[in-house]
Amino acid sequence: MPRSKKGKRGSSKTGSLRQEVLQLQLSAKASLKGIKNGVKGESGASDDELTSDILSHCSSASESTSLLEEGTGGEQVDEQTAQEETEDKLKQCIDNLMDKSTKTRLAGLESLRQAFCSRVLYDFLTERRLTISDCLERSLKKGSAEEQAAAATLFTLLCIQLGGGDEAEEGFKLLRPIFTAILIDNSASIAARQSCARALGLCCYVSTAEEGEDLIKSLALLESVFMSSYPNRDGTLPIPKPGSPGLHSAALQAWSLLVTLCPTSRLTVLLDLHLPKLQACLQSSDVNYRIAVGETIALLVELGRDLDEEFEVEDNEGLSQCLKSLATDGNKHRAKNDRRKQRSIFREVLHYIENEDFTEEKIRFGVESVYIDSWMRRRIYDAFKEILESGVRHHLQFNPLLRDIFGLGPPLILDATVKGNKISRFEKHLFNSAAFKARTKQRNKVRDKRADVM
Repeated sequence: MPRSKKGKRGSSKTGSLRQEVLQLQLSAKASLKGIKNGVKGESGASDDELTSDILSHCSSASESTSLLEEGTGGEQVDEQTAQEETEDKLKQCIDNLMDKSTKTRLAGLESLRQAFCSRVLYDFLTERRLTISDCLERSLKKGSAEEQAAAATLFTLLCIQLGGGDEAEEGFKLLRPIFTAILIDNSASIAARQSCARALGLCCYVSTAEEGEDLIKSLALLESVFMSSYPNRDGTLPIPKPGSPGLHSAALQAWSLLVTLCPTSRLTVLLDLHLPKLQACLQSSDVNYRIAVGETIALLVELGRDLDEEFEVEDNEGLSQCLKSLATDGNKHRAKNDRRKQRSIFREVLHYIENEDFTEEKIRFGVESVYIDSWMRRRIYDAFKEILESGVRHHLQFNPLLRDIFGLGPPLILDATVKGNKISRFEKHLFNSAAFKARTKQRNKVRDKRADVM
């Protein structure tokens, strides 16, 4: 897009200079004609001197025009050179993943993570996906805790870059057993286990596989992690081990993302099993886990209401009282920021449970926008935002996978006329909602195909 704008500006400048040259040439002819008619002016300059001065001015203007014309082509050369330099740097980062030095490998993983977040590199990565996958497999099997966490994150980004197609599915089937082994290994680092939980959730979500085998295995595995936070038989919550609330949050959020893909029969079972247990987890001592539990409860209730308009939580009154308490929590022993964040989230959850009222959020990127108008849509957006960070808007604008998930259609090709004809906010909202519903129906068809497997 920027290149086309510069090209238009360059061409307009070139055109104006050409007009100036033509005008100067016409004035030169007029001056020469006047001189021949005896109208030389008061300077008394000769015909040759006047002609020389005028043509010299015309010549300098013509040189400026030719330089601008060269500059327009130069921009294309510069852009191509910059692209080649970027690819050379990425190739070097990939080479660094095979280095003997842990420090060098970690630097390569971090550089690639930043590049994958900020750019869409499908063409470049398609040719090198096997090499990168092999390097990440080695890091996951033999690397340090920090390297394992970084490798799991980078593979998730690789799947997003590849668009969740056959290439991504092939890589996920290869690395899923390794993610599983690290996630259930109590001796592994919490950071590595969290990254593997997120990788299982997102990579399974973007996979194009229509069979439900990967989905049901990933759901069961993630359940086994966060269910250890469920209350004991006597109703008391277990004392959390250091770092476990963060791991439980990552597993629960990855699980709730995959729940949005479940067929009706499976979803009904999950609602009956998990809603009462999750309600008890709202009393957790960790604020971030409480928030993750609250958002998951809201999502499950929304999915239940989609199945049955009369759906209600078993202990609806008890849930409302608990949510009200958390929405107005003023305990001084909790950090001020934690209290503010908790109150904000649980006010939203409470409003939805009681009134089915959802606070809509508008995400802008370029001249487009996406409306987050449901708990399911928020869970999906938050999952991509967590992994892509500030690059999520760039991917919404250019990554076909994210545009497909959010019903945005192919990436836009913008010019000045498009900017001048923006549609209204209400029209955008209707379009986004309709597109997302259409995609949901499409995914429901896949759910039906998976139902038999489950």
